[in-house]
Amino acid sequence: MSDAFITETEIEGAADGPLAGRTIAVKDNISTEGVRTTCGSRMLADYVPPFDATVVERLKDAGATIVGKANMDEFGMGTTTETSYFGATENPAAPGRVPGGSSGGSAAAVAGGDADLALGSDTGGSIRCPAAFCGVVGIKPTYGLVSRFGLVAYGNSLEQIGPFAETVEDAAALLDVIAGPDERDATTREDPDEGAYVDAADGDVDGVTIGVPTELLDGAEAGVVETFWDAVGQLEDRGATYREVSLPSVEHAVEAYYVIAMSEASSNLARYDGVRYGHSVDGDGNWNEVFGRVRDEGFGPEVKRRILLGTYALSAGYHDKYYAKAQDARAWIKQDFDGVLNDVDVLASPTMPVTPFELGEGIEDPLRLYLADANTVPVNLADLPAISVPAGSTDGLPVGIQIVGPAFGERAVVRVSSALA
Repeated sequence: MSDAFITETEIEGAADGPLAGRTIAVKDNISTEGVRTTCGSRMLADYVPPFDATVVERLKDAGATIVGKANMDEFGMGTTTETSYFGATENPAAPGRVPGGSSGGSAAAVAGGDADLALGSDTGGSIRCPAAFCGVVGIKPTYGLVSRFGLVAYGNSLEQIGPFAETVEDAAALLDVIAGPDERDATTREDPDEGAYVDAADGDVDGVTIGVPTELLDGAEAGVVETFWDAVGQLEDRGATYREVSLPSVEHAVEAYYVIAMSEASSNLARYDGVRYGHSVDGDGNWNEVFGRVRDEGFGPEVKRRILLGTYALSAGYHDKYYAKAQDARAWIKQDFDGVLNDVDVLASPTMPVTPFELGEGIEDPLRLYLADANTVPVNLADLPAISVPAGSTDGLPVGIQIVGPAFGERAVVRVSSALA
């Protein structure tokens, strides 16, 4: 079995359709009827869903063949895919290094040729980070564009399912298949614009104004910044212009994001008690003891850390001090993004401020990994669409450029990023 996959399978879709003949890997937190969906955790190691997620139904209807459930950081919590109970995934584009996370198996499957396309989920960069690290394309859609029915919840107010592909055109074509309202997900909304996303991949950036937030360049590795500016220069050569802009609020984004995400994780993962859901153990009738053992054995260290911190942030006496302030910061971040995007068409930054870590290099330093999300988490807090496309390399390691658009501005980010393909 490829280390990109937790479970290999072959689920064939309809005989015809826009994705007929295309193979696809599905992140292992997206429900597939009759096929294990583990979330990279011992807690769900043997869980077989009795239903398909909406996006999986749409893949089948479009003719795609699902070839595997892709490895991931446990419950989506990580930046390297090393927190998976089933072991780490290696980066095909940078052997000996991580593929990014949490959707690292999905990106690695595409980069390594195990699948033509892949689905991931993005709560704070979990599509864009591995896309950048593996040198592929990944789209995080506007919140509500793609149904989350059948996605195992981590951070409900932040996460979205999105596509991976080798090209912008293929990623946009996959987005065309999975996007759209779903009566089973009340957060989904109709895209107010019309036209296929793939049709926007025409590379026409003549007259486009690109904003470059200076705060998202601060702290990035020198080689990453140099590669980013080379990519901006390519867009200028195609007729775009850029100007530096400021998003002061993003300096608080990482702190706000982790308070909100961990709080939502604490609530969502409370259901795994060994009775209703998840790993079970034998007990002597003492429910508290059994509950403690189930969660101690079923969850890995990173998940436990986030549950504890989230529970603390929501506890009496600390809710207003942490969670409420984080929500205030989120509103400020959204206001900043919306204001700047009134003056420019899209924003651009390095996707990740660093190049892929060596396997084992960062896993014992969670704070370092949290800070690596500095350029991606603000987009989730602002509910905006973003894409990561390859910008080049530094020291032989992939670098991604992130293009961010206004709400439901997927066509804009597809158009601009396609000029770099």
